[in-house]
Amino acid sequence: MKHLITLTLAGLVLGHWHNASAESREIAVIAPGGIRVAMEQLIPGFEAKTGDKVKVKFGSGVATKKQVAGGDAFDLTILQPPYPEVIASGNVMADSARQLATISLAVAVKKGAAKPDVSTPAAVKRLLLGVSSVSSPDATATAAGANFAEAMKKLGITEQMQPKLKVAPSGAAAMEALAKGEGEIGITFLSEMDNPGVDAVGPLPRQILPPVALVGMVSSHAEPEAAKKLLDYLSSHEAAAVYKAKGMTPGR
Repeated sequence: MKHLITLTLAGLVLGHWHNASAESREIAVIAPGGIRVAMEQLIPGFEAKTGDKVKVKFGSGVATKKQVAGGDAFDLTILQPPYPEVIASGNVMADSARQLATISLAVAVKKGAAKPDVSTPAAVKRLLLGVSSVSSPDATATAAGANFAEAMKKLGITEQMQPKLKVAPSGAAAMEALAKGEGEIGITFLSEMDNPGVDAVGPLPRQILPPVALVGMVSSHAEPEAAKKLLDYLSSHEAAAVYKAKGMTPGR
């Protein structure tokens, strides 16, 4: 009987350990910086509810697509369209695509500075031509920078703006530079303007640049159950409230 009790207890301990290890997983995510602030607020709640751990590799919108298409290991990715190279790679389950939110390119100023008019394309054009310098993310490496380049092209001021640009490696870095006074205004996604040293002015008018979508997709090479659970959470009403608080528009 003593041996039976010992074996039973051992079995219970091993069984408990097995179930805990089976239930607790690490979910690898590749995501652009535009959703970083929202993700960092949402992840602890997801981990507390599920017991799973989430490890996110944040990068530029352009780099994110290259990593996913190139075969970097991940369970869930968040991408900014278009992404034909990602679909062509076969590294994502295309039918799992779900739009989480949209983000807008916006103007910021140093904390306490006067906020300029950005309500119309004409007002934005006057602003950009009138300032001495603009702190903005790299157009060759970030989605925000590429979108700003597109906006300047649409306004017909690309050449005039080149001497004014103070280029940073990311939206967060552009806001950090603006906070230090390295730029009269700053441009990046509104969701990246969380630096306490800057004030967001507002998004560029849709006539210049429509909002950019953030789309979640599950890897085609990983166990999808945990990744789908996280994608559901990032599509929830709880997540929508966080997106809205961070200057994003939830859902479609």
